[in-house]
Amino acid sequence: MSRRYDCSEPMERTRGIAEAFAAARRGELIVLPTDTVYGVGVDAFMPIAVEALLEAKGRGREMPPPVLVGSVRAATALVDDLGTYGQDLIDEFWPGALTLVCRSNPVLMWDLGETKGTVALRMPMHELAVELLKETGPLAVSSANLTGQPAARTAAEAEKMLGDSVSVYLDGGPSGHADPSTIVDLTGSVPRLLRVGAIPEDKIRSVVGVLLTDEDDPDEPSEERLSLTKDEPEGKPSLIKDGPSGSHDEAAAKPSLTKDAPTPAPDKSD
Repeated sequence: MSRRYDCSEPMERTRGIAEAFAAARRGELIVLPTDTVYGVGVDAFMPIAVEALLEAKGRGREMPPPVLVGSVRAATALVDDLGTYGQDLIDEFWPGALTLVCRSNPVLMWDLGETKGTVALRMPMHELAVELLKETGPLAVSSANLTGQPAARTAAEAEKMLGDSVSVYLDGGPSGHADPSTIVDLTGSVPRLLRVGAIPEDKIRSVVGVLLTDEDDPDEPSEERLSLTKDEPEGKPSLIKDGPSGSHDEAAAKPSLTKDAPTPAPDKSD
C-alpha cells in the first residue's frame, strides 16, 4: 500500500525521507518533487527496480530513464568523460534544469535499458530532492506519469496515475514549473541540443559556442532524442555516496544547493 508524506511538516518530511530511502533500498518505486515536474525513481543499480519503473510508466527498454544526482561528484563518478564542455555547463547550470547525456563509466554494474553506453544526468534545483539524493545516492528517475499523459506537477496527480505501483510519495507542494529540462548530448565532439526546455538555447550557446541542433541534419534525428524527448526525465549507491547517511532528523536536513568544486572525470578503475 502506498504512503504519502506531507513534507511541509518537519516530522512528516523526516519520516518521509527515511521511508523513501528504505523503499529505494528494497527496490521499490518512490515519487519525489523536482524543480521541473514530479519524478518517479528507483535505485539505478537494481535492474529489477528499473524494470519495475519502466513497467509502471508503460515504457520499454528502448526508453531508458535518466539519472538524478545530489552532487557534481556523484555525477562525475557515473561518466567516462564529461567532454570539452561538460564541466563548464555544470558550473553554469547545475543544480538546475539541464540534463547532460554523457558516455557512462564502463565499470559500473547497472542496466538502465538500451542506453548504448550513455547516461543522461541532472542535478535538480530542489532542496527536498537533493536532500533525498544525498541519502540514497543517484536514482533512475522519469516523470511521474503514465507515458503519453501530462507530467504530474503535484504528488496527488502522480498518485492518481501511478497508484500503488509506488511505495512512497513525497509531497513537496507544486513542482517548480511545467517546462521539462533542456537536454544536451555531450557524447560527440560538438555538443548537440536534443530538447529545448527550461533553459533556452541561447544560454547554452553562450557557454559552448557551437551547438548542433536538428536543423543541422533534420532527416536523421538522433536515437537519444527519440528516446529522451518523449516526456520529462527527469542509482550500487555506496560507490558514489556523498557521505554517511547519519541521522534523518530535521537539523541534518536542508542540504546546501551550492555547486561542488570541479572534479576530474573518474578513473576507469574506480
